[in-house]
Amino acid sequence: MLRLSLSKADRAIRKEEIDLTALDGALNELAVNWPRHARIVEMKFFGGLTIEEAAIALGISHATVEREWNFARAWLRDNLSS
Repeated sequence: MLRLSLSKADRAIRKEEIDLTALDGALNELAVNWPRHARIVEMKFFGGLTIEEAAIALGISHATVEREWNFARAWLRDNLSS
């Protein structure tokens, strides 16, 4: 079984194991309403990009990536904990 920790993607999230099937479903749901937010999660969580690298890749500001990452992270935390 593959285990991933959100804390490896962002130290602000406490260490916990994530069900990859649930994460995939939540990311798909996030992408329906906020596609760029979902893309940022993919870049940071799976790609290991920094906020600045994601901003450059998406052609948006550092502040926008940080704001959308914080929203997406909170949204995912809520959806994965229920």
